[in-house]
Formats: sequence, C-alpha cells, structure tokens
Amino acid sequence: MSDVAPTGEGMLGAVTRPRLLAPLLALAMLGGCASGPDYQRPAALTDASPPSFSADAPWKPAQPGQADIQAQWWTAYHDAALDALVAQAMAANQTLAQAQALYRQAQSLVPAAQAADSPSVGVSAAMGRSEAYSQGVSNTGPTHAWSLLAAWEPDFWGHVSRSVELAGANAQASAADAAAARLLVQASVVNDYLQLRMADRQSDLFDAVVSGYAKALKITEAQYRMGVANRTDVELAKATLSNAQAQAQDTLLTRAQLQHALAVLLGKIPAQFSIARLAPEQSLPALPEVPAIIPSQLLERRPDISAAERRVAAANANIGVVQSAWYPNLMLSASYGNAGPSLGNWFNTPYEAWAIGGSLAATLFDGGLRDAQRDQARAAFDAAAAAYRQSVLNGFQEVEDNLSAIAELQRELEFQNLATASSRASERAILSQYRAGTALYTAVVTVQASALANERAALQLQARLFAASVTLIKAIGGGWHAGPDAQASGAVQTGSN
Repeated sequence: MSDVAPTGEGMLGAVTRPRLLAPLLALAMLGGCASGPDYQRPAALTDASPPSFSADAPWKPAQPGQADIQAQWWTAYHDAALDALVAQAMAANQTLAQAQALYRQAQSLVPAAQAADSPSVGVSAAMGRSEAYSQGVSNTGPTHAWSLLAAWEPDFWGHVSRSVELAGANAQASAADAAAARLLVQASVVNDYLQLRMADRQSDLFDAVVSGYAKALKITEAQYRMGVANRTDVELAKATLSNAQAQAQDTLLTRAQLQHALAVLLGKIPAQFSIARLAPEQSLPALPEVPAIIPSQLLERRPDISAAERRVAAANANIGVVQSAWYPNLMLSASYGNAGPSLGNWFNTPYEAWAIGGSLAATLFDGGLRDAQRDQARAAFDAAAAAYRQSVLNGFQEVEDNLSAIAELQRELEFQNLATASSRASERAILSQYRAGTALYTAVVTVQASALANERAALQLQARLFAASVTLIKAIGGGWHAGPDAQASGAVQTGSN
C-alpha cells in the first residue's frame, strides 16, 4: 500500500497523512503551558493580625471572602416601614439594575474566551455556470461545489487559558461591584430613612417650641397692655417666635429632600412618593447595639475589597496574555469537499478533494511593541496591587472611624441630654419669674435660645449616631455576623486563591 495520496484525493499531493499527523500530535502534547506568572494574592499589609477592631489597634491583612447578598442587616433597626422600603429598592433601583447588567455582561465574556480553545468548523456550498474551451470546442454547463472546513489553534503558550483566567477574574470583580452597589443602595435607603425620622423629631420639637413661644408672646402683649412690659419686649418675643418658625420650615425642607432621595432610590418619581410623618407618640427606630468585640475578619466580606483583589488577579492574567505574543502561533486546518458539473456528482470519488495541514507564524521584529506591552501589563498589575492594599487600608479606617464615632457620640449624647434637661428646667423657672415680674424678657429669650439649641444638639447627635451605625455596618460588609449559611443562601464568591 502506497504512502502517497492518490492524485485528486487531496491538495497536499505527496504529503502523507502519517508524516503530517505525527508532528502535529507531538506539538499538541505541548498544550497546557501557560505564559506569565501564576497568580499569588499580594499581601495587603505586613503587620500582626489583631483578632478585633479597636481605635488604636494595629492593622490586619484582609483576605477577601464572601459578600452575603442575602443578609438583611437593616432589620436590626426594628422598623417595619424601613424593611418595606429596602425591599422596594432592591426590586426597582436603577443603579443596582445597571450594576447587575454589567455583571452579566462581564460573565458572558468567560465562555467567549473559552470558545477560542475549541476548533471552528464551517461549511460552504456554491452553484454556478461556466464555459470552457477544449480543442476549439466550447463547453457550457453548470458547476456545483461544497466543502467542510475545520481549523484549530492549539493553546501551546497559554494565551487562551490566560484569557479565560482574565475574563473570569473580571467577572468575579464585576460580581463584587454588583454586591457593593447592592450594599450601597441598602445603606443609602436606611440612612435617608433614619435621617427623615430624625427630621420628624425636629419638627415635633419646633411644633412644641413655636407653641411655647406663641404663648410667651401673648403673655408679653398682655403685660404690655397692662403697662408692665415695654414695646421692646413685645418685638423681641415676636422675633423669637418668627425665628423658630423659620427654623421649622428649614426642617421641613430637609425632610422633603430626604423623601425625594428615597423616591429615587426606590425607582420612583418624587411627586409620586411620600412617607407619613412619624407621630410624636411613635417610637424612633432602634439603634443597633454594637458588640463589645467585632471580629476583624468581618472586613473580609467587603465587596469593594474583593473587587480590588480580583482586579489584581485579572492584571496578573493579562501579563500572561501579553507575554504569549512572544511565541509562535500554530494553526491546524483540514478540509474536505466535492466539486462537479451536477449535484449527482457531489459524492463521486473523481470529484472529491481533501486537505490537512498546518501553518506556523511568529513575529521576528516589531520595533519594541511587545516589550512596551509587557511593561504596560506589569505596571498595571503593580497599580492594581496598590489599589487593593489601599482599599484594605481605607476599609480599616472607615471601620475604626465609625467605631470611635459611635463610642464618643454616645458619651457626648449623655452629657448633652443632661444639658438639655437643665436648660428645660431653667426655661420653666425663668418663665415663672417673668410672669411674676421678677425677670426681664431678655433673660427669658436667652434661656429659651439656650434650651432650643440644646434640644436640637441632642437630636443632631442622635442623627449622627444613626448615620455612624449605618456606615459601620456597611463598612464591615453588612451586619455583625458572617452567617454560617452565606454560601447556600446566595452569597457571591468574590475572591479565590
């Protein structure tokens, strides 16, 4: 049996199948070699790892973990209206919808990159009519042809595997971005709602103050008619009342703006959304109690840290993609087809044609382009690693800042409440003295202004406490506990070794 392909059986003529396939199989065994460095997560920090946070604790390296997207941390405020608002925002917020769409887009790039490791197969068919001259005779007739084509570029140098690794890391980073957007929307809804409720309490305060100032004005006007008070006292009482009314209007403006912000977070037009004012007898949402010890491992759930770490992995994979350009590319191809004057001849041996072969291509000189691309990829990796370390530092600062803020604001509020109680007692005493004619109205105004300032300061401290608690919970990835079933409940895996 001859090793030479019969004439017309293939386009390679004297090239034999065994002689061609043997080196190709040998080359295929080289597959799996990946260019570029294997990924090692960069050390975030080098100091000792403390078990918990404290205002003056040393830093701890964070190992990115899971973001539990199912954790309903806002329920710690024990407010049913707040729970309903967060649920609406999760269903209709457009920023969150955009982040989720971007994640799906990044996720779709993974199979696209994997497809490059598979052979491509195509088919073609043609029909026509041709005229040929032979020995002075013209022959005109139909022509028919079809062919089956296949091509495959083996991933000898890891270009495809590194590309898949790059797309996968970017998809994981995008998943972490979506989790971060989700957490940000939740925190924004919670904070805006809590601040709106504090504005309600401010309005309650001004309602009481305006009512009291109006009564004081009536007393002053009565004393003026009796000749006990002078005109200056009346005007001073009017000015004090008007000033309180102006501040009350400013509080209403703040509440309206917070309500508008909530409407947008819920994907609604502000004009179509409203929240009823909290009645004076209704309680404010509960302030979550911060545990005595917060494990520093909770910071590992922060999606922004996970996203930053995944982008380091993507930058590392890109180094391999760029370095693979230094190696030659081998393309294996094969084809089989038939061509003849009629459809009935398509599968007849005389009209059969096949081919199998390969091509090897390499760049010998590019003017330093590949060197520049390699340096660029390495610099991008260094930048991503620095951004990751900085995100860890920022995370620890944010947690430490708000832990300190909660502790100090609670102590400050205790003192402020004492000052408020004293100013209220002083106001009651000076009003009694004024009615008895033993105190000037200027003294009444001074005490009233002090009492109002102290009460407003107490409410503002409480609002700052709420804001600090929301920021703290957001800073540690949502809630005080990681949850044993985070993976099963739909946690997003945003980091990998």
